[in-house]
Amino acid sequence: MPQTLRLILGDQLNHKHSWFAKTDDSILYVMMEMKQETGYVMHHVQKITAFFLAMREFAGWLEERGHQVLYLKLDDSKNKQSLPENLSGLIDVNEIQKFQYLLPDEYRLDKQLKSFCKDLKIESQAYDTEHFFTQREEMADFFKGKKSFLMETFYRHMRKKHEVLMDGGEPEGGKWNYDQLNRKKLTDPSLLQPPKRFRKNIQDVLDMLEKMEVKHFGEIDPENFAWAISRAEGLKVLNYFCEELLPNFGTFQDAMHTEHAFLFHSRLSFLMNSKLLSPKEVIDKVIEAYHQAKGKIEISQVEGFIRQILGWREFMRGVYWAKMPDYAKLNKLNHRRSLPKWYWSGDTKMNCLRHAISQSLTHAYAHHIQRLMITGNFALLANVHPNEVDEWYLGIYIDAIEWVEIPNTRGMSQFADGGIVGTKPYVSSANYIAKMSNYCKGCHYSKSKKVGEKACPFNSLYWNFYDRHRALFENNQRVNMMYRIWDKKPAEERTAILEQAEEYLKSLDQL
Repeated sequence: MPQTLRLILGDQLNHKHSWFAKTDDSILYVMMEMKQETGYVMHHVQKITAFFLAMREFAGWLEERGHQVLYLKLDDSKNKQSLPENLSGLIDVNEIQKFQYLLPDEYRLDKQLKSFCKDLKIESQAYDTEHFFTQREEMADFFKGKKSFLMETFYRHMRKKHEVLMDGGEPEGGKWNYDQLNRKKLTDPSLLQPPKRFRKNIQDVLDMLEKMEVKHFGEIDPENFAWAISRAEGLKVLNYFCEELLPNFGTFQDAMHTEHAFLFHSRLSFLMNSKLLSPKEVIDKVIEAYHQAKGKIEISQVEGFIRQILGWREFMRGVYWAKMPDYAKLNKLNHRRSLPKWYWSGDTKMNCLRHAISQSLTHAYAHHIQRLMITGNFALLANVHPNEVDEWYLGIYIDAIEWVEIPNTRGMSQFADGGIVGTKPYVSSANYIAKMSNYCKGCHYSKSKKVGEKACPFNSLYWNFYDRHRALFENNQRVNMMYRIWDKKPAEERTAILEQAEEYLKSLDQL
């Protein structure tokens, strides 16, 4: 009989963790599919499927190496669908003497497990997941005594500390950041390569979800599920990215195109967020490919990618643990509107939103600019309550786990945190969308019109946003120029723009 029960959550699939270095018959590992996790928000069906498939694959990997594993499927008759109830039952039945778990990355699970262990009559202990570059409180300690968190400052610190793209004490290539070179529109789709795909039949999972009446949304092909869900598949995706996509990633990382959902993006986020791949091995592989290319890959492509992982990913996690649980309630702009109904269908006349949302429903994926400057931008301009925006983003994307989703959404995207994450609101008119994509071509609305029939809603809502929040942003050095432009417009033009915006805000579901 095992003496120790070790819990592995669905996003803790770290093959390299020290727990698994040797087998021990006194240890029983437990993994669970639970309605508790499928139901805290409504998820995209591909997200649920990917996590369940990855968990099952990982459990099989553990068993192949001689570890004792108890895996509870969602429809198991012994599954109580609750983490505390399942654990309590297993501890009693197996006469467990010690309970151990890996630190969760979500506050709600961390709180739940701490509460569970507090009431336990046996010994309990938590361990690090051995995945991130930083510890939970490391970033908060780094900025201790500072009024704000600056990602660029933290990013440079991380580059130095972990000796990533460094030449002695200076950044390799002579610059810390090549963001100015990472903003080009894709004009030649022939440069693109198809994404690495893994086809598998997942009808049994879908049948189980139907049997257990799990609510979900989005599209899925039961005979052609293409996401990588194992470490072996993940390494193939990483190699493919380095060989085929990295040479153009940085240049076009902000570009958007109606015919290409993935462009040069790696599709590694689910694999990293489930811990099948570590951020260090991903960065090491990219740097190795860069050096082996001997000048054929520009440093701007590599730095732009590394900044997303070593910079933003670790930074967002630091913000999450520094500010939760209060962070999840912040609504600095006091936005109260409901998310338009077409966020769940893509049925809108705005071509950019129709494409970004439809793509998300089809693939459970959109890249960072589609999330920030299309769906997030509109929700912010439309004064949508950040609670609704959070739930939508957390549910729809395959890589969305609260620690990374909520600082990006409530913070960077919606400015609901009042500037903890971003130093300015990320809003734009149609001009930016037209600059970075082909979305405006053939749209029902005119990108050049601010008022009148078929005027692009982004234009009037953009000026309405700044006018409404003038007291908060007028003295912000990054956006105060917009007020000078706004004030120079004739009074009658400003009135017409605000009236147009109000008309659109009253009929969001019909846009």
